[in-house]
Amino acid sequence: MAVLTDEQVDAELSARSGWERQGATIVKRFPDRGGFVGSVGFVNAILEPAEEMDHHPDLAISWDTVTVTLATHSEGGVTEKDLALADIIDTLA
Repeated sequence: MAVLTDEQVDAELSARSGWERQGATIVKRFPDRGGFVGSVGFVNAILEPAEEMDHHPDLAISWDTVTVTLATHSEGGVTEKDLALADIIDTLA
């Protein structure tokens, strides 16, 4: 799977609310998850689609906020797989 160019990533992110490019990753903060329990529940909801895709985001919980970071580590950057998982995570939010 090919790594997308910076221009391709920027174009794709312009159509997605809240996602930002940070170096070789895309990142989005999901605030107001309903406290720590809600944040853990959101992370648990991400588990099944991530496993089905065999593509695992980096996740950080800070009480009521979950930060999701996506990159295809084996490719060294952002690929279509990251964008597909970003869309699924947005649906879960």
